[in-house]
Amino acid sequence: MISRLKGKLISKFPPTVCIDLGGIAYDVDVSMTTFYELPDIGQEVTLYTHLAVREDAHTLYGFISEEERATFRALVKVNGIGFKSALGILSGMTPDALYSAIESEDSSQLERVPGIGKKTAARILLELKGKMPELGSSSDKSSNSKNHNDILAALLNLGYSDKQAKQAISALPKDIDATEGVRIALRSMDK
Repeated sequence: MISRLKGKLISKFPPTVCIDLGGIAYDVDVSMTTFYELPDIGQEVTLYTHLAVREDAHTLYGFISEEERATFRALVKVNGIGFKSALGILSGMTPDALYSAIESEDSSQLERVPGIGKKTAARILLELKGKMPELGSSSDKSSNSKNHNDILAALLNLGYSDKQAKQAISALPKDIDATEGVRIALRSMDK
């Protein structure tokens, strides 16, 4: 299995990117979360990958972090969720936001993702509840509280990128109230 690619990014046409590894170029399908984190064309990039082998195609999926890849792999194990649907879910929400929605049983967060209806959202919650403990907040699992996950979800829903939201949250105290945390984070991002 191809686990990781490290090479020069030679093209970006969502959702596919092309990476040159010493003269061999690989087309890789990525989530929009990963796409927005990619460097400029011509720069070196590292993607963690998942190879999907079907009778009619071999497709390589790439992720900016191991956490995102692990989340993708958990999603494709859910009955009725295919590779494209899992990639779509990760394009609509970060692994942290998905983890938070699953643990709080908030199907409305999942239903906001295009292509995910009530039944699919309920199935994801049912099949992944309690099975994704290692996927909670990768930045500092031990110190981030549930409030930090709520603040992250709120900032993402307001349209901020995962990178912007995590950067704003990193400056907050561990025990801050979610409402106050959102206010402070918004003020810090407006500067």
